[in-house]
Amino acid sequence: MFNNDNMDSYQTLAERVLAGDPATASDARTILSSSDEDLLDLVAAASRLRREHFGNRVKVNYLVNLKSGLCPEDCGYCSQRLGSEADILKYSWLPKDEAKRQAEFGLAGGASRVCLVASGRGPSNRDVERVSGMVEEIKTSSPDVEVCACLGFLKDGQAQRLKDAGVDAYNHNLNTAESLYPDICTTHTFADRVDTVDKARGAGLSPCSGLIVGMGETDEQIIEAIESLKAVDSDSIPVNFLIPFDGTPLEGTWTLTPQHCLRILCAVRFLCPDRELRIAGGREMHLRTLQPLSLHVANSLFLGDYLTSEGQAAEEDLDMIVDGGFEIVGAESAERLRDELKAHRAAHQAAFAEVAPGDMKSDGTSAEAAKTASTLPCGKPLPTADQEADDSGVMIPTIRRRGAGTELTPNV
Repeated sequence: MFNNDNMDSYQTLAERVLAGDPATASDARTILSSSDEDLLDLVAAASRLRREHFGNRVKVNYLVNLKSGLCPEDCGYCSQRLGSEADILKYSWLPKDEAKRQAEFGLAGGASRVCLVASGRGPSNRDVERVSGMVEEIKTSSPDVEVCACLGFLKDGQAQRLKDAGVDAYNHNLNTAESLYPDICTTHTFADRVDTVDKARGAGLSPCSGLIVGMGETDEQIIEAIESLKAVDSDSIPVNFLIPFDGTPLEGTWTLTPQHCLRILCAVRFLCPDRELRIAGGREMHLRTLQPLSLHVANSLFLGDYLTSEGQAAEEDLDMIVDGGFEIVGAESAERLRDELKAHRAAHQAAFAEVAPGDMKSDGTSAEAAKTASTLPCGKPLPTADQEADDSGVMIPTIRRRGAGTELTPNV
């Protein structure tokens, strides 16, 4: 355990970890209980570990929601859960060519890893073949891209089939501490999740497993969850911050501060110094203006939107990377990529501006385009947009209404 009575304590801990002496649960306890006054010193120390292992590079990831909603599991945090009343997009499997098209949007925005996600307890063998075909097609046109699959619980042999098709990684989050898990979900166990991570690793897939914070867990349970991620040897650790969807058991839950979110990221970095650490869902709502600072601890992010909610504009993500002095994995120049994206967006808006004023909607899209985009491919109407905040000032998630499963261009 170290003492945080002065700023040198965090640097001493960083030096200790860099010398090969791992941080302990006691160290993490001190980090999570530290004061806001010490926050910049803590971030500076954690940044030393981040730069030692990842330099000034940020890995950009992009989500494609292949199949949305109607999940039979009852995870309390999830908008796609059994019994969810959240007004999210619901659709079955995207066609292969549409999955590829959606992936290519992310690649054009700077992503070097595409994450193919499908709701449900787990894939059938037919589903695995379906996803394998998508992966093979994506890799044929973009052989350098990393593909991560996230399809739920795996049966014997399925991880190997995905590996044979070219899948590089498999995501299956442990989500929270084993001691809290029965309060979060009743349709499966913590051990079930560990088993799928083990299956993925056993087939040679890089295990990607992370957590969700803000669900009422204690600091001790955060540490317990991080230590479980170490135990399953997760190569990539996404940290999600609870998105409290209306219509789920955790709606209205608001327990995190931006400062504590940073402390959590620092705790993960110190306990898992050489692992890819990703700021994931809910970062905009909870880190808020401290997002740029978090990149000095984390080395990875999701670009644009998430599975069922909207993220900040992709330009803002790239601004954050460029302004922080970072480069993007796989891109020659983060600044050039950012400028190209902005130029493309401006040209797109200018093209819409050429439509006659009577044919324009207030958001700058044409009436005909809006009409086309008002339904899902199945013909059902798009859900209505959520507001940014309720009367109490608490932010409300904006339901994703663009990208996969719609006729609208995604946020990249």
